[in-house]
Formats: sequence, structure tokens, C-alpha cells
Amino acid sequence: MQDRNFDDLAKKFSKNIYGTTKGRIRQAILWDELNALLPTLPEGPLQILDAGGGIGQISSGLAAQGHQVLLCDLSAEMLRLAQEHAQAEGVSQNMQFKQISAQQVGEHLDKPVDLVLFHAVLEWVAEPEQVLKALYNVLSPGGVLSLMFYNRHGLTLRNLTLGNFGYLRADMAKRKKSTLSPDYPRDPVEVEQWLNACGFVTEARAGIRVFCDYMSEPPQRGEGTEAIIEMERRYCRQEPFLSLGRYIHVTARKPVTQDEL
Repeated sequence: MQDRNFDDLAKKFSKNIYGTTKGRIRQAILWDELNALLPTLPEGPLQILDAGGGIGQISSGLAAQGHQVLLCDLSAEMLRLAQEHAQAEGVSQNMQFKQISAQQVGEHLDKPVDLVLFHAVLEWVAEPEQVLKALYNVLSPGGVLSLMFYNRHGLTLRNLTLGNFGYLRADMAKRKKSTLSPDYPRDPVEVEQWLNACGFVTEARAGIRVFCDYMSEPPQRGEGTEAIIEMERRYCRQEPFLSLGRYIHVTARKPVTQDEL
């Protein structure tokens, strides 16, 4: 098993993941979560790592706020698109780009970072515990991991509603390699165990797209994307809806030890 490199699917990924209603909903909830955690971090420009950052939509938004961002990705094509996006947004001066894996990033940092973004990457890596430990190690004490991962429970529910029983009997084994369907959908309980084992303390959780993927048809006229986002915001932090999101976002902090106080 190996981590996924998106050189072959970069443009398709950009179009299908970000350029859709589902992408807008995902971005809206992610920004809500980030806007809640940013005030808990030190004042002044933050040092931010966007690990497996793709085209860098979120990190370029943070760079626009004056923060310093290192975006790394295995894919040279993704990095090219990220650089183009940063230039278009006028934030290149606050961003660096490196073609490295999340596991390697500690070798390329002069000092720990305040915030790590790890969005929609955990479901593509073969050794998730190793990656999470590497990200823990590059965080400063009191720093935060913003983790979003593809939820196995959400995938199960979607296939139940579609009647894909044969696929479920096969334990949802991926049929084709070159698709945008993640290689390793994650069980939230397992992810929580991995975070705890690293030393993280989970502070908040939210579901992303807790209902919209299961809608049989679009809402009636006058109830478009903004209405869907409104309802997603209303229910995304409530159980049982949270645990059925297609993605789960976790805010996890690296504790400050007594010696560091």
C-alpha cells in the first residue's frame, strides 16, 4: 500500500471537488470551524502547514489574512495549480510550496507551526497513525490540528440509500484505482483512537454534508445552495447527524506540558 499521488487526476479533482455545490458546502463548514479555532491561537501572523494541501483554497484564504503558510503535496501538478491559485488571489508572498509528503515535512521546517491543516488526506494515506504522529511532532505546544477525513459511516449510509448491497457485501472495496473515491474511508472511532495515541486532545467535532448528499432531489425554487448551507450549519454539530456526515472535521490540540508553562 502507498499514499495517493494526484498527478493524474489534479484537474479533475479541482473541478469535481471544489467547483461544485458540494464543494461550496464543504468550504463553508470548514471556514466556520477555522474561524472558531483561530482566536484560540497566538496573536500575530501564524505559522501554518497545509499538509497535502491540493490547490490551497483554504490556505490561500489564511494567507490573505497575513498568516505564513507552507503548502506541501506529493503531486507536482497539484502544486502547480496551488501556485496559480495563490498568484490569482495575490497571496504568493505569504505562501511556500514544497513537493514532499506529510511524513517528511518535519525535515523542512525551521521551527514548529501553530496550525496544521490536514483536509481530505487521511483517507488516501496507507499508514494514518504514522502521518498523524508526524503532524503532532511539527506542532508547537498549544498548536492545533484541523483534521477533515472521509467518513466510512457516511459512505455506508449513501450506499444503503442507493441500494448498492453487493458493494456493501464486498466491504465497499474500491473497484477502480483512478477515481476520486477515497482509498481508505475512515471510521471516526478509529481516528479518535489514533489522535489520542499521538497525544492530541480533541476539542470540537463537526459533520460536513450531513444531509445534502442524501437528498433525492434539489430543494424547490427559492431554496438553493444558501438554504442547504444554512441547514447544514444548523445540524452539523448535533448527533446523530454529525456522525453521518460524508466528512468529519476534528479540532485537536497538542497539549502544553507543565515544563512549557
